[in-house]
Amino acid sequence: MHYYGAVYRPPSEAYSLIVQCTLGCSHNKCAFCNMYKDKKFSIRPVEEVLRDLAEARSYERRIERIFLADGDALILPMDYLLQVLDFIREYFPECTRVAAYATTKAIERKTDEELRKLREHGLALVYIGLESGNEELLLKFNKGVTAAETVKNALRCKAAGIAISVTAINGMAGLNGDWQAHAIDTAKAVSAMKPEFIAFLTLRVYSGTPLHDWIEAGEFQMMGPADLMRETRLFLEHIDSEGSVFRSNHASNYLPLGGTLNRDREALIQTIDAALDGKVRLRRAVELGL
Repeated sequence: MHYYGAVYRPPSEAYSLIVQCTLGCSHNKCAFCNMYKDKKFSIRPVEEVLRDLAEARSYERRIERIFLADGDALILPMDYLLQVLDFIREYFPECTRVAAYATTKAIERKTDEELRKLREHGLALVYIGLESGNEELLLKFNKGVTAAETVKNALRCKAAGIAISVTAINGMAGLNGDWQAHAIDTAKAVSAMKPEFIAFLTLRVYSGTPLHDWIEAGEFQMMGPADLMRETRLFLEHIDSEGSVFRSNHASNYLPLGGTLNRDREALIQTIDAALDGKVRLRRAVELGL
């Protein structure tokens, strides 16, 4: 197996075989992100990827999940993706899920028929970074797409039978920004998608990013744990996404939460209220790597 640079994957892919098809991210301009700054976006030769898969098959008897990395595997041409998916189907018959990160623009470049074909050949789940439903915030953070575009293309994936996991970022508006609008607009956008999975991450600051520069200049104020919990609470009050699995168990989150909407909404809110009252232990900064 060959890995190049830092490799990232969602928490739910912790036990998956990770195969790098692309290196880096096709956008790589978000103001908060430093994940792929060490790489120029490129596509690995498909022959190398198939050799990696064959090598993994040779030393693992059972691999039930495979994650196609890096930041935007869905940007790959159809013939490339189909070769990889068909190889997995033939040599990993026990594999129950193939997943990948997908940018909105990458989905947009695929036709409805191509999305259906990807599902037929084994692509089961894509992770989509909404980050916020607030258009002003998306523009500020240079996301490169609108919330409306993300909703539209996420629904195209669902129509093709591909499950979606949508990521939102807690604290993205900052303490000196309109965090209420961020929470409510994000809830509206997620409600429109009704994804199978919703993942809440907490905004982190990394040197070398525009966000870091904003903080140094006094233009952006990071939210504390209590502020973040209030924002999450407001999101939950406005979300309507029956059957979606909600998780805030990322390493960046002070208060891990998990449940199924809308059924567990009140229980999740009660947990937040208990944490705000000091009755639930939060992760300490050192546990979050801060």
